[in-house]
Amino acid sequence: MRAVNIYMEANPNPNSMKFMINFMLLQEGVTFDYPNLESAQDSPLAQELFNIPRVERVFYMSNFITITKAENVEWIEVQEEIKGVIKPYLENEKPLILQEFDKDPLFDENDSEVVKQIKGILDEYIRPAVEQDGGAIAFASFQEGVVKVNLQGSCSGCPSSTVTLKAGIENLLKRMLPNDVTEVVAEGV
Repeated sequence: MRAVNIYMEANPNPNSMKFMINFMLLQEGVTFDYPNLESAQDSPLAQELFNIPRVERVFYMSNFITITKAENVEWIEVQEEIKGVIKPYLENEKPLILQEFDKDPLFDENDSEVVKQIKGILDEYIRPAVEQDGGAIAFASFQEGVVKVNLQGSCSGCPSSTVTLKAGIENLLKRMLPNDVTEVVAEGV
């Protein structure tokens, strides 16, 4: 059996909590965001977590799992139940996800130079800050000056995500790529 230590970290979204694990769950840059039970068919752990009635979203990244709970419950009411699902699952070394990856999710040899620069800026400057808050940002597309991104984990539905998107991410990309980026838009928010 694997030794598993879990501690919790709050983030700007009051309905999300990071459950930090003492080892890496996924390779760098790989994330899985499950907004509901139906989307979690490739993750037995997420399916178990969705069996807790007040769990509304499950997100995996590097060494943490971000859980989003229903707004009408307090963390003190569900945190031990959530830990009680995660800890034995990981102790028994069951698979987190049921799929394999053969390439870097960030790299695509067909990307234009501007897209490579955008991805690089997102990866180096934005991702660490968003990750610290229990979420992730993923490049979706770039067309005619508009960068589209997906906000995942605690960033989905977070009251401050719009401010982060416009005041933080958009300003940084416009400043670093002034001739290319005119706007940043979040998809699926």
